[in-house]
Parts: sequence; C-alpha cells; structure tokens
Amino acid sequence: MYLQKISVVNFKNIASQSFDFQEKINCFVGDNGVGKTNVLDAIYYLSFTKSYFNAVAIQNIKHGEGFFMIEGDYLLNDRNEKIVCSLKKGQKKVLKRNDKAYSKFSEHIGQFPLVIISPADRDLVTEGSDTRRKFIDGVISQQNKTYLQDLISYSKVLSQRNALLKYFAANRVFDASNLEIYNDQLTSYGTRIYNVRKAFLEQFIPIFNQKYQIISGDKEQVNLNYKSQLHDFEMSDLLKKSLEKDKILQYTTSGIHKDDLSFEIGEYPIKKFGSQGQQKSYLIALKLAQFEFIKQQSNVLPILLLDDIFDKLDENRVSQIIDLVNNDEFGQIFITDTHADRTENILKQGSKEYQIFQL
Repeated sequence: MYLQKISVVNFKNIASQSFDFQEKINCFVGDNGVGKTNVLDAIYYLSFTKSYFNAVAIQNIKHGEGFFMIEGDYLLNDRNEKIVCSLKKGQKKVLKRNDKAYSKFSEHIGQFPLVIISPADRDLVTEGSDTRRKFIDGVISQQNKTYLQDLISYSKVLSQRNALLKYFAANRVFDASNLEIYNDQLTSYGTRIYNVRKAFLEQFIPIFNQKYQIISGDKEQVNLNYKSQLHDFEMSDLLKKSLEKDKILQYTTSGIHKDDLSFEIGEYPIKKFGSQGQQKSYLIALKLAQFEFIKQQSNVLPILLLDDIFDKLDENRVSQIIDLVNNDEFGQIFITDTHADRTENILKQGSKEYQIFQL
C-alpha cells in the first residue's frame, strides 16, 4: 500500500496544497509553524477520519473558512483507491471511498492502516489511564471489527448505567432489576473486551521489548504491564462489590474502563525515573511494536508517520532508528524535521529512495 497523492484544502493552517509522493520515504522540512505536522495529520485523517492532535472536528477547519477537504489517492493491493474526507460548518462529516459514502466511519478503520510517532505521544507517559487505553484500543480496532463494536456498545451502556445511578440519587429511589439489565450487558461486553486485550498484550509485549532493545542498544531493561481489575474478579462480581460505592459517587467505579498499562524502566515508573531520551525511546518502541503487530495481522505494510522524531535523541539512538527504517520491514514513510541538513544527512546513510519537501 502506498499514498500516491494528497490534496488538502482549508485544513488547519493549510489553504490549498497538493503533494505527489515517493513510494518509500517522503520528508517535510521547514521552520516551526509552517504546517509540516498538519500535512501528516491530513494523512492520518484519511486513515482514521479524525485528527491525531485535535478531536474537535470543526476546529480543524482553517480560521475564517467554512469547510475543509482532504483527498488521497492510494495504491492498495494493485488497485487505485480514492478517499475523500470533508466537513462543512453546521453539517456532518462526509467520508467517501471511490465516490461511495460510508454510512458508518467505523467500517473504514483499518482499511488503510497507519502508525504515527509524534511528540504528542508523550501523553501516553504523562496523562491518565484513559490515554493508554485508547492506545491499546486503537491498535486492536484497526484489525478487529468485533472488538471495535464491543467498545462502542460498552461505552454506550456505561453512559446509560451512570445516568441511571444519577437518577436514583436525584430521586432517592433504587431499582435493582433495572440496574441488572445494564450490569448484564456490561459483563458481556466487558469480559469479551478484557479477553481480547489480554491476548493482544501477550503477543504485543515481546515485540515491544525487542524493539526497545534495538533502539537502546540493549543497554536498559524495560517492562510493560497490563493492569486490570478483571485479573482477579469476574466483571459481574466487580459490579456487585462496587454497588454501594457506585450509588454514592453516582457513576460506575469498576470495569474494563479502569484498565491501564504501567510503563517501567528497571522496576520503576518511566514517568518519574526515565530521562527524556529514554521516555522517547520507550514511546518509539511502543509505536514500532504497533506497526509490527498490525503488519502481522493484516498482511499490509502500514504507512508510518514520523513527526519530529529525531529531536531529544542522542546520535546512537538516531542511527539505530534509521537502521530500523532502512530495513525492508517498512513500507511508505513520512518524516518531518526542522533541520533539512540533518534529515538529508541521515537519509543519505540509507539505501532507500527519498524526496524532501521544503515548506
């Protein structure tokens, strides 16, 4: 799979731009603020129907304009594919594949697999468990449509159960049979989600460890652990045990929506004890493991977006990443950098064809 061409209109700070791409490596270089990352985000949008950096769709329309449109021409399994995503103020987002509109955007997820590595990934280390769950869910959902539907259903039922708990508190009533309907549904969806996450991480963690050892030159020991209340209790038992607490707090305090990943270097949290370079290496290893997992599951080489990847890394780690990138394991790659000379010098070390866009 490769993205042959993209046209972007009124997306973020881009008024109108088109690019024709190389099959291997494409680089955007220029000063901060010129729109390098926004081009990558437009490519991301075509795979996921949303921005990686700003979830509020209307805020991705260029200031002062009434719409945005992103159009991509792909070669996928020897077929030409055209994806168009557009949004007008006051209207619903439209996504078309070969001129046919999708009724559900979830049907598109995973059709054009993609992995992004960005400074914004640092949120995986610094922010709450919700960010790390989204990472797991994003990787699995690209290849497992049943899982994605279970997630959507679980979230919907969870909101309904929380609304019922608030209703009970506001009206000083309680109806166990009514609550049980939601408990049964949460148990069904939640147990399936937990089993898929557990199986996924059993496959994913060894791949991650391997990638980190390559980037770090085998110097450091890292751990990635899956934390879930369902390790020790059935979902139905958790809901029963937490009922009194749920009634007081008026929301559901137990379940797979409390799952988390712990990131460790040695036996300590990388958030507190890892240097900036170690944290960045950890996140890059996570994303390269994501790439490897999706490739294995889909038999398609995902597109790889590398946003400002060389910043805050020492020369040794940069060279290890370039060795990885020059490997035939990867398909099409897009890179942004503020230093044109640095990028070109790095790419010259490899054997792959590349082109550089000066923005």
